Amino acid sequence: MSKRGRSKAKAPAVWVEMPSPFSVEPGHIRLRAPAGGFTREHLDRLRNGSLGQPFILEREDSRVLFFTADAVQSAMSTGDPNELLCTYTRKMMSFLLLVPEPQHVLMIGLGGGSIAKFCLHHLPRTRFTAVEIDAEVIALRREFAIPDDDERFEVVHDDGAGFLARTALRPDVVLVDAFDEIGVAPSLASLEFHLSVSRALRPGGLMIMNLSGYRSRYAIHVNSARTAFAGGTLLVPVEGEGNLLLFGFPSPPDLPPLAQLEAHAARLSGEMPIDFRRYLRRIRASKYVGGTHPLLGAPTAGEAEDPVSRSPWPP
Repeated sequence: MSKRGRSKAKAPAVWVEMPSPFSVEPGHIRLRAPAGGFTREHLDRLRNGSLGQPFILEREDSRVLFFTADAVQSAMSTGDPNELLCTYTRKMMSFLLLVPEPQHVLMIGLGGGSIAKFCLHHLPRTRFTAVEIDAEVIALRREFAIPDDDERFEVVHDDGAGFLARTALRPDVVLVDAFDEIGVAPSLASLEFHLSVSRALRPGGLMIMNLSGYRSRYAIHVNSARTAFAGGTLLVPVEGEGNLLLFGFPSPPDLPPLAQLEAHAARLSGEMPIDFRRYLRRIRASKYVGGTHPLLGAPTAGEAEDPVSRSPWPP
């Protein structure tokens, strides 16, 4: 039977709760009780990272999702569930610099739903679909204040690569943030996966993939994307977190003059708690493969003098 389907996971009935056994991650641990109860063996596996089950760390002002104690999967402010706490999640929102008014965002990997909640809150005209392979992760959606499915939002329980190979959806943006215990899931590294993403995207769309974990696994993702995305790829590092964002364009970006993009970044920075102006500078300084970098170079004198309001971005 296919795992695909609309998520109807309910809050778990039985929890295991304990002080954190990790000296580097103080707080309080909560996780769903395994079948047959939580034993000393389960505790040992939790400590050594082999439990294979997501767990929650309750901090004073945040709730964090882990698979192993050395890698944060998602983090939520308990005072503001829509806030993006992780730097890389804020930087993934830089798709709005290049696709200013997306009708549909498709995300591979739900986690704690940080980006989904942020988009639903700040982009009221955008639909959002999240595809998550792990039923245990979906079962924690209420713990991370992820809203129920409705006409704008859907959580699909499925393998991301298989879903994209079959889907008839045509999103404007595909965000990939899906991990196993040591990095991005191998099924999302194949040329077939990146070709599926490139084919699914609407004209003018883009993919952003968050690369984290073992750097030895980065090259296969990057090489597959460079083959699949005829419009080129960008590699943008995330300061302070060790992540690398991989941008993929099915066709070369059709962008306005830089002065208009800078004005658009300033407007976004005023509307959302993200410094889009800095992210625009980081994208311009990043490595582009596929031809001439669409954002390189200083604005011409004409661009600098021409009032942006005469030719607004977004159009």
